[in-house]
Amino acid sequence: MTVQPNYNKTLRACCLGYVTQAICANFAPLLFLTFQKTYRISLGQIALIPSVFFLTQLLVDLAATGFVDRVGYRACVVTAHILSAAGLGMLTILPDMLPAPFWGILLAVVVYAVSSGLIEVLVSPIVEACPFENKASRMSLLHSFYCWGMVAVVLGSTLFFALFGLENWRILTLLWALIPLYNTFNFLTCPIRRLVENGAGLGVRRLLRLPLFWLLCLLMACSGAAENAMTQWASAFAETAAGVPKAIGDLAGPCLFALLMGLARVLTAKAGGKAGLRPLMLACGALCVACYLLASLSPLPVLSLAGCGLCGFSVGIMWPGTISLSARACPAGGTAMFAFLALAGDLGGILGPLSVGFAADRAGGDLKMGFLLAAAFPAALVLGLTALREKDRQTSPES
Repeated sequence: MTVQPNYNKTLRACCLGYVTQAICANFAPLLFLTFQKTYRISLGQIALIPSVFFLTQLLVDLAATGFVDRVGYRACVVTAHILSAAGLGMLTILPDMLPAPFWGILLAVVVYAVSSGLIEVLVSPIVEACPFENKASRMSLLHSFYCWGMVAVVLGSTLFFALFGLENWRILTLLWALIPLYNTFNFLTCPIRRLVENGAGLGVRRLLRLPLFWLLCLLMACSGAAENAMTQWASAFAETAAGVPKAIGDLAGPCLFALLMGLARVLTAKAGGKAGLRPLMLACGALCVACYLLASLSPLPVLSLAGCGLCGFSVGIMWPGTISLSARACPAGGTAMFAFLALAGDLGGILGPLSVGFAADRAGGDLKMGFLLAAAFPAALVLGLTALREKDRQTSPES
């Protein structure tokens, strides 16, 4: 009797992979002030930490187009989780071991940033390669776990610090490191299939010559920008718009945003494709434009905050939806396509917050003007989806 591979185990491992990425991206920022006070690190140096994290992740996204298919999915994703656990562990010891604590922190961040970049590139094609029905639903569910991971990091860390004190942050860091360590064994044993066989993919050069590929990258960049323009500024906006304390601002801002974004992805997964993916993304893109306009133009603080929260719901489908559309529109794109999509999403994730900050600075610190400019990103997504629909009408029925 032949034992059938358990691809649900693969899906669970990939979901924990996104929780791991959420830990890598969101835990260290909670300790920035602690680092500053403990190691006497300047705010300028602290500001370099997230920049180095995202730059390293971008470089890994780019490099992955050349080596992932040769090395193999399993070896790469197992290595990613080992690096995540190692980087978090290094964060607890290197600052005290090196003469300059800042370089110890930065080295640890680079190590787990490599892990974060690899996870971002790998888990989506691993799930896409699994023989699931309704892959768009599975993809949406998968990406919801980044949201739940972000919420868990913020709430879990806040609770730990309240109970045991900030001085025990090293213990908490090691506790978070247990998750990627555990997931390493999941990926060692779960079934993993290739998205395309060796030599069957388009390859980087052919991919870059496809106009369709650049349209998909535009959609991904707009998704990343629409999501991160709000999530990076939501806490500050909650404080300035409603005058609430920072702790409440964090809960009413990024935490609520992540909760609603995760909820949107779970609801999309439960819908099971009953509504077409592209019409759903068009509706959410339009809702996102409305949310940014509500946040920026409403004279009532409570409505502005409602716009922030609903924005999380509206962007929930964008990133995983774009990945699913790309897999349908360009099935021979292979791992290289997923790596470039991750790169485009990360570039959008940098451009969105920068645009908000630049516009707010030019308006005398008014974040509402920054959000007004950011409405252009979901608007561009809607235009890109419309262009993709017109192109598909020539070759296939509506999704």
